[in-house]
Amino acid sequence: MDFQPTDEQEELRDSVRAVLRQACPPTLVRQVFEAKEGEYDPAAGALWKQMTALDWPALTIPEQYGGLGLGFVELCLVVEELGRVAAPSPFLATVTQFAPMVREVADPEVAAAYLRPVAEGRATGALALAESSTGRWEPALVATTARPDGDGWVLEGCKSWVIDGAGADEIAVVARSEGSTGEDGLGVFVVPGRTVPGRHLPVIDPSLPLAELTLQGVRVGPERVLAPPGRPGAAAAVRRAVEEATVCLAASTVGTCRTIFETTLQYAKDREQYGRPIGSFQALKHRLVEMYMLLERSAALATFAALTIAEEDERRTVAVAMAKAAAGDCQRLMVQDGLQLHGGIGFTWENDLHLFLKRAKSGDFLFGTARTHRAAVARLVGVTA
Repeated sequence: MDFQPTDEQEELRDSVRAVLRQACPPTLVRQVFEAKEGEYDPAAGALWKQMTALDWPALTIPEQYGGLGLGFVELCLVVEELGRVAAPSPFLATVTQFAPMVREVADPEVAAAYLRPVAEGRATGALALAESSTGRWEPALVATTARPDGDGWVLEGCKSWVIDGAGADEIAVVARSEGSTGEDGLGVFVVPGRTVPGRHLPVIDPSLPLAELTLQGVRVGPERVLAPPGRPGAAAAVRRAVEEATVCLAASTVGTCRTIFETTLQYAKDREQYGRPIGSFQALKHRLVEMYMLLERSAALATFAALTIAEEDERRTVAVAMAKAAAGDCQRLMVQDGLQLHGGIGFTWENDLHLFLKRAKSGDFLFGTARTHRAAVARLVGVTA
C-alpha cells in the first residue's frame, strides 16, 4: 500500500487548491455566516457553478453514467482541499454521500437516472440516515419504516442531521421494513427534496447546513426504489456507502485542522512579546509540536482508510473507524490550542480563525464522534471492557 500520491494526484490537488484559493476566500465563508437563515443557497452560488463547470461533481462517478471515473483517493484529496477553506457547497452531501449510496445500492439502470444528473451538475443530493430518536449513524439503528403500497412504498419517520437536507434536489433515505430489526430489512429510496418538509437545524457552522426531514406518508414509486427492504446484499452496500461518507468527512476535518495549524503557526512567528516572537518560547514550541504530530497522525490514518476503500482491503471497516476517531481527536486539540495560542484576538469575530474552528467542531459529530468510533475499533479488534 503506497501512501505517496502519484504525480497525477499531486497535480489534481494542486489545481483544486489553486481554484479554491481564488474562488473561496474567507470573505465568501463570512457571507454565509452573516446571511439570514435560508437567505444563502450554496447550490446557486458562484462557487458551486465553478465546481460544476470544472466537472468536480463527476469526479468519481463511473464513466458509464457520464462521470470521470476517478478513484476514492482522488475524491479524498479534493475533499481535504475543500475542508482547508471551509467551502460552502453541496459537494460533500452530493458527491461523498448521495452518489456513493446510489452507486453501491442501485441496479445500473436505476443508478443512471440519478448519477448522470449529478455528473452533469444538474442535480444535488443528500443522504438521510441518522434519526434524533437514536442519535447514531449505524444503519442497524435506523427506525424509519417503509411499508408496501401497490407497486410502491410509503415512508414513515423523521431523519435528522441531514447535510444540505433542506436544499437538495434528491434525498437518499435509508429505511427498513416494518417489524425488522438490526440490518435485516434495510432498504434505500430516493425522495424528491421538494416533497419532504425540511427544517433547518441550529448550527455553529452555517457553511455546513443541517436539516431535520419529516417523512409522513411519503409515497415512493417503483422507479425511486434503489433497494427494496430486505434485498440480499442491501445492508452490506449501505455500510460500504456510509464508510465512504465517513472517511470523506474525516478527510475534510483534516483539511480544516491543517488550516488551523498553519494559521496558528504563522501567528506564533509574527506575534511578538517581550521583544521576541512568541513561537520562540519553549512552552509554545511544545504545544505546536503536539498539534503537528496529531495532525500528521490523523492525515495518515485518513489516507490509509481511503486506500483500503480504493483497494478493497479487508481492513477497511477498522481503518474507517480509526480515521474518524483520529480526526475527532485532532480537531479537539486544534480548536483548543489554536484558539488559546491566538490569545485575545482568537475570540474576535473579525479574525477568520473562528470560521475554521466551527467547521472542525461540526465535523466531529457527523457520522459518529471520536468516542463512538474508538468503541467501534475496540469491538472490531475483539477488545472488551
